[in-house]
Amino acid sequence: MIHTIMVNLNNYRFLKSIMKASKYPLFTQKNEPSDAEIISHKLMIKAGLVRQQSSGQYSFLPIGLRILKKIENIIRNEMNAIGCAEILMPSIQPCELWQESGRWNDYGPELLRLNDRHDREYCVGPTFEEVITDLIRKELNSYKQLPINLYQISSKFRDEIRPRFGIMRAREFTMKDAYSFHLDNTCLDDWYEIYKEAYNKIFLRLQLEYTMVDADSGNIGGSKSNEFHVIADTGEDDLLIDKDGIGINFEIAKERYKTDNIEKICNENNLIHKKGIEVGHIFKLGDKYSKSMNLSIADSENNNHFLQMGCYGIGVSRIIAAAIEQNYDTNGIIWPKSISPFDVVIIEIDGDKNEEVRKYSESIYEMLINREIDVILDDRNAKLGNKLNDWELIGVPKFIIIGKSEAQNNEVTFKKREGAEKDTLKHDDICNVLTS
Repeated sequence: MIHTIMVNLNNYRFLKSIMKASKYPLFTQKNEPSDAEIISHKLMIKAGLVRQQSSGQYSFLPIGLRILKKIENIIRNEMNAIGCAEILMPSIQPCELWQESGRWNDYGPELLRLNDRHDREYCVGPTFEEVITDLIRKELNSYKQLPINLYQISSKFRDEIRPRFGIMRAREFTMKDAYSFHLDNTCLDDWYEIYKEAYNKIFLRLQLEYTMVDADSGNIGGSKSNEFHVIADTGEDDLLIDKDGIGINFEIAKERYKTDNIEKICNENNLIHKKGIEVGHIFKLGDKYSKSMNLSIADSENNNHFLQMGCYGIGVSRIIAAAIEQNYDTNGIIWPKSISPFDVVIIEIDGDKNEEVRKYSESIYEMLINREIDVILDDRNAKLGNKLNDWELIGVPKFIIIGKSEAQNNEVTFKKREGAEKDTLKHDDICNVLTS
């Protein structure tokens, strides 16, 4: 027991020490990438969030992955809260399932197909309706098991003809997809509203300006769908929003109002035209997949029913780019607190040359760690200007600066990412200011 405790304590010390910039690799760069067309792509490269592996594929570096995981955790928390259980499905899917659903030939060239050594055909999953339907039909024994709600957060692949805008339109991306199974439409309708509310909670917690719109179901299918968009000038979707902040995608508006004149539609219906980045899409699939793949169950009166299905997706990695498109300035990214890689950075001045500054900085760092504040200590042997430039580029919301004067006076200099104002905080006031 003593040995186990010591191991755990040592692990705790290691976890604390790794949140020091001297041991935590930062990959910021000064030069703007020549192939980046939009600001989020430029800043993700410059701030060291991602690096391109091949066309439309990116490796997430440590800072980028921290942000991705924070988004995942918000999504996971809200999915768990409504009773949706997490699973993980294989990304390589057998062609037989897609042939059953009828999408093997219909999906088009975005479906990356491959053969294994036995010449069996597969695809790399762009979406998982077939796999989840097959899973449930093998496990469902009674209508009493319904409704069933399952989700995963995993990598998807769509063979985009022209990947662009960094991770905004990548070929490989991280997505949350959830699926619900119901005995009848009434139950599906109820759960659709539950998911809709959960999505609103997720995007509110992400602290992004967003809107929900009526949308087209596309090649996923189904009777009804809604999209969730982060509002940004660089968005590719045209949204028509009413005074309550709810609206429709322009593609739906053209059909509804029998015209493709966007100004006419807005003027005659008191709608506002905004650009949006789609980050979420929910569908009422109905029996589209359950009927074609023979997923059915008998009810209490022994009447057989094809299950009614819902599908609920969020583009996890795309949210990072969308958030940047909405939150940046000339110095770099400005993260909402909820998804910032760290809540605060401690920047020490010449700590490698001044033992008093080093000890005081580490004492503040330990205090914040013990208060469960997400903090990193920049103890690198670098000039103050270079450190400030890095963290303004990366976008951490709050800075604590410690030099010789601060260490001697038992205080810190405090600065927010936005604005140039600096305040002096006494030692005992630091945690209160950071948590307010």
